[in-house]
Amino acid sequence: MPGKQLTSTGTESLLPRIRQAAAGINGVTFVGSAAGSSEESIVPWSSLHSEAFATAAALQQKGLKPGDHVALLGLTSKQLIISIQGIWLAGACVIVLPIPMRMSSIAEFIAQTRANILYSDTKILLLDPGLSSFYESEPGDPPVILFDQLAPAVTGLSAADYTPVSDDPERLAILQFTSGSTSVPKGVKLPHRSICANIDAMDQAIRLNFEKDVLVSWLPLYHDMGLIGMLTTSMLKGCNLVLAAPQDFLSNPADWMRWMSKYRGTITAGPNFSYVLATRALRRMAENDELLDLSSVRMALSGAEPIDPDAFEKFVSAARKHSFRSGAEFCAFGMAEVSIGGTFPPVMRGMLCDTVNRSILEEEKIARPVESDLEPVRRLPLLGSPLPGLQMRICDPITGKELAEREVGELQITGTSLTTGYYKRPDLSAELLKDGWLRTGDLGYFVTPPGSDVPELVICGRLKDVIIIAGRNIYPEDIERTAGSVEGVRPGNVIAFGIDSNKGKEVIVVVAEVKSDDHEGIRRNIRYRTLSVCGVPPKDIVLIKPGTMPKTSSGKLQRSLCKQQYLNKGLQLA
Repeated sequence: MPGKQLTSTGTESLLPRIRQAAAGINGVTFVGSAAGSSEESIVPWSSLHSEAFATAAALQQKGLKPGDHVALLGLTSKQLIISIQGIWLAGACVIVLPIPMRMSSIAEFIAQTRANILYSDTKILLLDPGLSSFYESEPGDPPVILFDQLAPAVTGLSAADYTPVSDDPERLAILQFTSGSTSVPKGVKLPHRSICANIDAMDQAIRLNFEKDVLVSWLPLYHDMGLIGMLTTSMLKGCNLVLAAPQDFLSNPADWMRWMSKYRGTITAGPNFSYVLATRALRRMAENDELLDLSSVRMALSGAEPIDPDAFEKFVSAARKHSFRSGAEFCAFGMAEVSIGGTFPPVMRGMLCDTVNRSILEEEKIARPVESDLEPVRRLPLLGSPLPGLQMRICDPITGKELAEREVGELQITGTSLTTGYYKRPDLSAELLKDGWLRTGDLGYFVTPPGSDVPELVICGRLKDVIIIAGRNIYPEDIERTAGSVEGVRPGNVIAFGIDSNKGKEVIVVVAEVKSDDHEGIRRNIRYRTLSVCGVPPKDIVLIKPGTMPKTSSGKLQRSLCKQQYLNKGLQLA
């Protein structure tokens, strides 16, 4: 049962930590569109804190009480950060709503936003004036307040008008919507104590340095990695934070690396696809003799989606030309249901992979190391050991029996930073939490790396996504990665799933976004690559238009929605 206990600090509410951090000398540097009309805007935590008190006072005058829920719909900005902290100071729960990143689905976005607001019992909706055209109030909706209407210049209020609230560790701090494809919202309940415990654990694991560490983030604040992992950690620990908006990164991935270089960033994070885009940008910059200085980076975390070891190695290779230190690449596991951080490897250890026999993994559910060059191979990154305060086990998903090292089963977690369940969904909460253990739905195993006595987590895939053919567990990630390397296919925009055939057996379907008109050649190569990686040819290969692949608001592939669209003939064919 890997994991260890974490001693409580005695301050399990965000509020005293926010106040303590605000007394320091560090702050937030807003860059890109987050800085507004200027190139950058440097704001001390103390200044943000003072304005947050005034915002809290304004919300209190609007009738907001401790325990109420406030939803925010806004672009990354100083005012969004102030509003988040102001909500906490007023004793309310923060709900950061996704913003429309894919303009082709505005109607769907508006419908989902309203569903989230109504489902979460939102008392007040705080709305960015720049997004006001995306939301129109209907009867029964909560009152809407524009961000600028809370400014001290408008309200005439200051920190002196704020009424202190109690520090309640059990009160909800965040209601985090998960990245799902269903129209029924699923909100993860995160009380103050869970978030504090997780941030303390991450701090203990990586030893944040108040004076030296600079966190650089463009991650969306409606996703737990951006909201808790980067923003709230910096806010509670008083570290320097360089903050951009996700649209800044998507429009120019090179800027992420430029910010790391300019501001001497030491810690950053992103999903697998972001490092693929950064790799291309770094190569172009090197070819054009634009060399950056990434020597200060000690932790480039990849998480939130399956990590492709080949892609991460290419990033390290490209970044090395810009003084990036090998070993700073950091493969981790996390999820909203544990607040964010689950497992971390040693800092500056670099990426380690477990190279296993793919056939034995699929057929026997055992991660046996390869013994010859003739064996079919799958490389899987080691994701580190459980953070302090968390304990983990691998169990047979059917019998519940705890499994030994290298035996593949469902990852289960217990400990200090777990969610208390899904909001207003006792049915889902009962499935999620059994006897104090959180059933993640992730398939994985533990392995002890050479020279260590600490088992580390390896994730193979998702229980619900596994394609079962003739008793074999075929992991869609393997197919997606190899198909994504086909010329003419957009990397990171391939989904594989299984469907029942008319013979009662599961068959493979591959859906890929394409940027080439050679559809026959692309299908031929995808078929060959799929056959080579799993020994089974796809039953169908569907090529779709760029930008139409079903994804969550945070950019994750939505296999279940893609499968649904395929069955309903709703994919936009190329």
